[in-house]
Amino acid sequence: MWTEEAGATAEAQESGIRNKSSSFSQIPVVGVVTEDDEAQGVFKPMDLNRVIKLLEETDKDGLEEKQLKFVKKLVRCYQNGLPLRDLAQIFKILNLCAGKIKNQPHFIESAYDIIKLCGLPFLKKKVSDEITYAEDTANSIALLGDLMKIPSSELRIQICKCIVDFYHAEPPKKHIPGYQQASSSYKIQMAEVGGLAKTMVQSMTLLENQLVEKLWVLKVLQHLSTSEVNCTIMMKAQAASGICTHLNDPDPSGQLLFRSSEILWNLLEKSSKEEVIQQLSNLECLLALKEVFKNLFMRGFSHYDRQLRNDILVITTIIAQNPEAPMIECGFTKDLILFATFNEVKSQNLLVKGLKLSNSYEDFELKKLLFNVIVILCKDLPTVQLLIDGKVILALFTYVKKPEKQKIIDWSAAQYEELQLHAIATLSSVAPLLIEEYMSCQGNARVLAFLEWCESEDPFFSHGNSFHGTGGRGNKFAQMRYSLRLLRAMVYLEDETVNKDLCEKGTIQQMIGIFKNIISKPNEKEEAIVLEIQSDILLILSGLCENHIQRKEIFGTEGVDIVLHVMKTDPRKLQSGLGYNVLLFSTLDSIWCCILGCYPSEDYFLEKEGIFLLLDLLALNQKKFCNLILGIMVEFCDNPKTAAHVNAWQGKKDQTAASLLIKLWRKEEKELGVKRDKNRKIIDTKKPLFTSFQEEQKIIPLPPNCPSIAVMDVSENIRAKIYAILGKLDFENLPGLSAEDFVTLCIIHRYLDFKIQATHKQRELANKSWENFLARTSNAKTLKKAKRLQEKAIEASRHHKRPQNAIFHQTDIKGLNTTVPSGGVVTVESTPARLVGGPLADTDIALKKLPIRGGALQRVKAVKIVDTPKKSIPT
Repeated sequence: MWTEEAGATAEAQESGIRNKSSSFSQIPVVGVVTEDDEAQGVFKPMDLNRVIKLLEETDKDGLEEKQLKFVKKLVRCYQNGLPLRDLAQIFKILNLCAGKIKNQPHFIESAYDIIKLCGLPFLKKKVSDEITYAEDTANSIALLGDLMKIPSSELRIQICKCIVDFYHAEPPKKHIPGYQQASSSYKIQMAEVGGLAKTMVQSMTLLENQLVEKLWVLKVLQHLSTSEVNCTIMMKAQAASGICTHLNDPDPSGQLLFRSSEILWNLLEKSSKEEVIQQLSNLECLLALKEVFKNLFMRGFSHYDRQLRNDILVITTIIAQNPEAPMIECGFTKDLILFATFNEVKSQNLLVKGLKLSNSYEDFELKKLLFNVIVILCKDLPTVQLLIDGKVILALFTYVKKPEKQKIIDWSAAQYEELQLHAIATLSSVAPLLIEEYMSCQGNARVLAFLEWCESEDPFFSHGNSFHGTGGRGNKFAQMRYSLRLLRAMVYLEDETVNKDLCEKGTIQQMIGIFKNIISKPNEKEEAIVLEIQSDILLILSGLCENHIQRKEIFGTEGVDIVLHVMKTDPRKLQSGLGYNVLLFSTLDSIWCCILGCYPSEDYFLEKEGIFLLLDLLALNQKKFCNLILGIMVEFCDNPKTAAHVNAWQGKKDQTAASLLIKLWRKEEKELGVKRDKNRKIIDTKKPLFTSFQEEQKIIPLPPNCPSIAVMDVSENIRAKIYAILGKLDFENLPGLSAEDFVTLCIIHRYLDFKIQATHKQRELANKSWENFLARTSNAKTLKKAKRLQEKAIEASRHHKRPQNAIFHQTDIKGLNTTVPSGGVVTVESTPARLVGGPLADTDIALKKLPIRGGALQRVKAVKIVDTPKKSIPT
C-alpha cells in the first residue's frame, strides 16, 4: 500500500543499507513496485526530492545513465495513477528531463513516458486534496502546453493524446488502498485555470508544415473549445484568425477542415461573438473561406461534404454582418450571388457550368442559406451593383407565382413552398434598393397577380412547416402575408413611379377587396396572422393615398367602411397581445391619410358615426392612442358638420365630449407635474403652464435640424390639441361640465395667452440685454467689469488638461476693448488715410517709400532720407 511512513530509499535499498523508518517522516515518498511486490499489493517508497536533485546535477561520469534509470523507476512506480500531492514534483522532474533533450536526446523517451502517465487518473487521498493541490495541478497541466515547443513529433503527439484523455477519463487499472480517483472533470477544470488553451493555440505557429502534429493540436483545441472559459482564452490568443487562415491547407484526410470549422463554431457561440467576427474580418481569412466554400460547392458530393459546406456558409454569413469585412474586395460577395441565382438565371460562368443542386436536405438548406446571405450582403450599399449584375431580382421573382412543377429542380411541394416564402421575404429587403430592376421585372404586376391567386379559391394544401410558413398550414395566409410585406416596403419608399404604377393597376381597389374578403371569413385559429395582414393592407393604402386627393376619392366609401369595421372592435381585445393594437394604429393612420382632406369621405365618415367611434376610443384612456386620435379630431373639426357630432356624443355615465377632453387635460397636467391647487387653480402665475420636466431640464445645445424643446413640448403633449378642439367648439355652451371643469376650462381658454406670455419674457430678456450693452458703452467701469466677467467665463469653459505634445494657440487679442465676440468680417471706420499717410506711416518701410496719395504703399523712386531737427508744434 501507499505509505507516508519512512522506509529505505531506492538508492539505499540497492546498496543494501537500512535506515530507521522515523528518519524519513518529512520527505514525500512513493512506493517503487517490483513484480513480486505488485503481486502482493505492497509499495515501497521513493524519494522524489532526491530524484530532482539527481537530475539537477551535471558533469559527472555515468550520471546520465543513473538519471535515466531513476526516471524509469519513477514511471514504473506511477503506472496506476498520479497522486495529487506528488504532481508538482513529478512535473518538475518532467521539466528537467525536457530541458536536457537538446543536448542529451536519450531524455526524449523519459519525457515521453512521464507525459504518458499524465493521461492516467489523478488520485486523491483526502476529499480536500482537489482544493489543496489545485494550484499545483493547474500549473502542472499548463506545463504540457509549454512542452509543445520541443521539436519532437512523438513528444508533441503524446502531449495531445494526454490532453484528449482528459475528456475520456477511465477508472484506474488497479485499485490502490487509501486512494480514490479525482472527479472526472477535475483535469478539465484545472486545464482552464492553468490557461492550457492559450499555449496550445500558440503552438500552432510551430507546426506550419507538419500535418500530423497540426491535426492532433486541432483535435485538442476542438475538445478545449467545448468550454466557455477556454473559448475566451483562445479568442484572446487570436485563435479564430490563426485557424481560419489555414483552412485551405492540404489535408487528404479532411480532418483539418472539419475540426477547424468546429472550433470556429464554438468560438462564435461561447466567447465574444463580436471579437471573433472582428478577427475573421480580414482579407486573408475571407479568401481562405471563399476557396474552401467554392471547392466544397463544386466538388463536394458526399453527405459529409455538403454539411461542411453549409457550416462554412453560416460562418461566412455571420462575418458578413460586419460592414468592415472586405467581402466585396475578396470576391466572395460576387461568388455567393452567382451561387444563389444560377439555378433561376442562366449563367455562362465556369464555376457553375454543369452544376446542379439536388432536392437533398443539405442542398435545400444551402438554398435557404444563400437567400439569407443575400439579405445580409445587401445592407452594404456597394453590393447593390453586384446584385444588379447578378440579376437577383429576376431570380427571386421566379418564385412569385402559382406553384407548379419545377423544370430545373424537382423540389418537393413542402420544399418549394418554403423557398417561395423565403424568396418573397428576401425581395422585401432587396427590392427597395433596386427600384429600376424591380420595375423592369414588372414587380408590381407580378406581386398583385400573386395576391390575386392568394385570394382565389384554387385548391392549395400548404404545409406551413417553416419559419416563414407559420400560420399557413392548409391556407394561403403565409403567401399573402409576405407579399403584402413586400408591397408595403415598396410603397413606403415614397417613390412616385412605383406608387403611380400600383394605383394604375388598381391596387387600392384590390387591397380593399382583400380586406373585405378576410372580414367575411373570420379565422380565429390564425387570428394573429390575419391581423397582421389587415394592418399591412391599411398601411399600404395610407402610403398610396397620402397627399393625393384623387386616390382618396378612389378609397371612397368602401375604404371608409373597412376603417369603421376595425374601429368597432371590442376594446377588450386590445389587451390580447394578438396584434389588435397595431391594427388600430394602422386604422388611425389610414383615417389621417385616406379620409381627411377628401370631403365626401369625411361626410360619409361622419354620417356613419365615425366621430362617435373616435371618442369611444379616446374614452378608453389609452395614452398611446390619445395623441393620434386628438390630432385626427383637430383636423375633422375643420369640417363644419363635426361640432354637432362632438357635442352629441355621450359616453359612460352620460359623459360629454367636452368633459372628456377637460379630464384628459387634467390628467396630462398631473403627469407633467404642472403646479395646481386642490381646486385645480393656478399656483405660479408667472409660469402657469410650466412643467416639472421643464424646471429640471438643463440647457442642451441642439443641431439646427432638430426641433427645440418648446416645439417638442407642444407636439408631444396633448394640451395644444385639446385647446384647438375646444377652440373649434368656441369654448361656449359646452354641455355636461362640473364646477371643477369650468375652472380647468378657463385655464384651457387662456392657453395661447400663457404661451404669448413666454414671448413677452423673451422680449424682456432682449430689452435687458440691450440695456446692459448701452451701460457698457457709456460707462468705463461697467465695461471693465463686464470684460473681467467675460474673461473669467471664457477661462472656466476651457479644458485645463491639455493632451501631451499639443500646440496651444492663443486666441485672445490683448488690449481689445470690447465685450462682444468678433465676427468673420469687421468694418472699421478710421481717420482718413490722407491725414495719416497710410497704414504703415509709423514704420521704417513707410519712411523709405512714401506714397503721394496715402493709403496703400506704391512703388516710387528711391528717396534720400535727411535727418531734420525736431520742431515744436504750436497749440
